[in-house]
Amino acid sequence: MEIFLERMKSLLGDEYEDFLRYYNSDSCYRGLRVNTLKCSADKLGSITGFELSPTPFCAEGFYLPENISSIGNHPLHHAGAFYVQEPSATSAVTMLDVKRGERVLDLCAAPGGKSTQIAAALGGEGLLWSNEIVRNRALILLSNIERMGIRNAIVSNCHPDVLCTALRGYFDKVLVDAPCSGEGMFRKNSAAEEWSVEHVKSCANRQLQILNSAKNALREGGELVYSTCTFSREENEGVIESFLSENPDFELADSGVSFGRPTMKYARRIFPMDGGEGHFAAKLVRHSQNTPVPDFESGKPASKELAAFYDEVFADKPFGNHIEVSGGKLYALPGRLPQFSLPGVLRRGVLLGELKKNRIEPCHAAFMAAKPRDCSSTVDFASDSSEIVKFLHGEELEISSGIKGYTAVTVEGITVGFGKASGGRLKNKYPKGLRLMK
Repeated sequence: MEIFLERMKSLLGDEYEDFLRYYNSDSCYRGLRVNTLKCSADKLGSITGFELSPTPFCAEGFYLPENISSIGNHPLHHAGAFYVQEPSATSAVTMLDVKRGERVLDLCAAPGGKSTQIAAALGGEGLLWSNEIVRNRALILLSNIERMGIRNAIVSNCHPDVLCTALRGYFDKVLVDAPCSGEGMFRKNSAAEEWSVEHVKSCANRQLQILNSAKNALREGGELVYSTCTFSREENEGVIESFLSENPDFELADSGVSFGRPTMKYARRIFPMDGGEGHFAAKLVRHSQNTPVPDFESGKPASKELAAFYDEVFADKPFGNHIEVSGGKLYALPGRLPQFSLPGVLRRGVLLGELKKNRIEPCHAAFMAAKPRDCSSTVDFASDSSEIVKFLHGEELEISSGIKGYTAVTVEGITVGFGKASGGRLKNKYPKGLRLMK
């Protein structure tokens, strides 16, 4: 790592010794972001009992106390009340400045921290398209989209160039959180073992290719944020300079934030001295015309059979009326979708249920996207109760004999799954792959 440190010394100058103190420290910045689709910061703090200290990078972002461990096993994490996220990783979406009703593409989205942050900003309106080129990472992305209760998302596993060509001009905002050499994560994982100057240059070439794909999906006047979790100039300022040289119809725009430190006037860098492990982000605006692919009215009103199932399990059709049946599964689609024909789309909207031999079985994803008031039947448990632990282990529960049928299980009023109630027992439907290990 001697070459890496020499490069950091050249980059930081007088601040290099400050950087070394952080770099050689055993402690790293740890954080979480409250999922405002399901919870508020005040509620989360009151339930967990530990102090939430705000970060400068995101209004919903907080530092985790050093003594907190195994936070991923907390019932509220299972319920999607928060996302564990390195604090400075929230900076790029803050710069993207997402507004309700916008159409937003997250092109390199796994594991889903930034996508779920975008979804919270959209507040259930507009459209989020989350893409990941690596299949197994795309499945992790889908799992996090479901856990956080997102209704208005499409999740895909497509090559960026194929996707952005098919969706030309459709999006108001695009995020490219590009795969990088990961220098900002050296204190947290093994990325340092793969580091070399050649790898940095290879990443920069790939990042420029991804940006040149992403530009095609952006409408005239739309904004694109490019970000990395690395420090190298080649992958940050160098990529932006090359892109602007090749694309004079794009302009580097004011980031609108004050955290970190400026570079290239408007872009931002974050070092450990600034309160996070490390990030770079720059906002670009497209000034040229880019005729968008048209919308189409998605889905169809549900048949009588499907409508009866929908009304039995949920109240007042909380996911809308546009229903699609595909491959034996029912989906509630977002109201506005682009016209497209793409392989690799993993999920459109909310997975409502599956067609079985003589019935329709509701799906976990639908309950995760539902609030308690959306469900026809609910049972609530405290986050420190033995019942919620048993539920997350996959066990049957004793409940009131008056509760019957498909029933949402909530923890502190936040939906975490469902079961089927009969005779004072709740048969557990929590997915096996998500259960706590005994």
